[in-house]
Amino acid sequence: MEGYEKNIIPHIEAIYGNFTPLEKTIADFFIHNEEKIDLSSKSVSKKLYVSEASLSRFAKKCGYKGYREFVFHYEQGGTGTITKPASNHIKQVLNSYQELLNKSYSLIDEEQIDRIVKMLNQKKRIYVYGKGSSSMVGMEMKLRFMRIGVNIESITDTHIMKMNSVLLDEECGVIGISVSGKTEEVIDSLKAAKRCGASVVLMTSHMEKRFQSFCDEVVLFAVKENLERGKDISPQFPILVMVDMMYSKMLRSEDFRRRETLHEYTLEALDERENKR
Repeated sequence: MEGYEKNIIPHIEAIYGNFTPLEKTIADFFIHNEEKIDLSSKSVSKKLYVSEASLSRFAKKCGYKGYREFVFHYEQGGTGTITKPASNHIKQVLNSYQELLNKSYSLIDEEQIDRIVKMLNQKKRIYVYGKGSSSMVGMEMKLRFMRIGVNIESITDTHIMKMNSVLLDEECGVIGISVSGKTEEVIDSLKAAKRCGASVVLMTSHMEKRFQSFCDEVVLFAVKENLERGKDISPQFPILVMVDMMYSKMLRSEDFRRRETLHEYTLEALDERENKR
């Protein structure tokens, strides 16, 4: 497939949980290795302080006859299995994702991301408005950012968006998500938020002059024809790319140690809850 590479690393990652601690050491080496080095069993065994027999067992657990066959396919990039060329619709999906990633890179405004992260850090309360597929992104934002200490709520019901305006003031931030930029319920709620003194951010794929009158920031994300209809891929994808950039930046902000600690605490709390079931 033009523009894409097949390699065996995803297969190693998929069966990683089945490895012994020693085999995980070997797996980690092959997953993270980016150098052109001697991968003979003698050389790798010395480098990792493991026996050549351990390398052989690892290769067999990965589905190969032995270490030599494993290394051959590792260096060639293939899995060693005979596969049919990807069909046109598979290529179309992957090419759509690649196109949107390239467009997302072109649209990145790091200074703007810094300003939004500053708002997320400083405001006492953050609200995210969205309908349809955008509401799913709002829920994802809530789940992710609350894990690192942001007081954030996702609102998907139009009536609640309207009623929520009575709770807003200058200590609040509101983020509206609309792929088309024409979801009037969200747009009207952002206008109301601005009148109440809240900081307003609109995430959209279409820029309009009218946004400037009530938005402090307009974050553009990549768009593709018929994206909002979910024709080929999920319309949430390009929005989540931008959200991930904000999240990553926030984890690395001035109080990143506190953010990371909160993230670990939430993961531990979730693990404890799962263990009690």
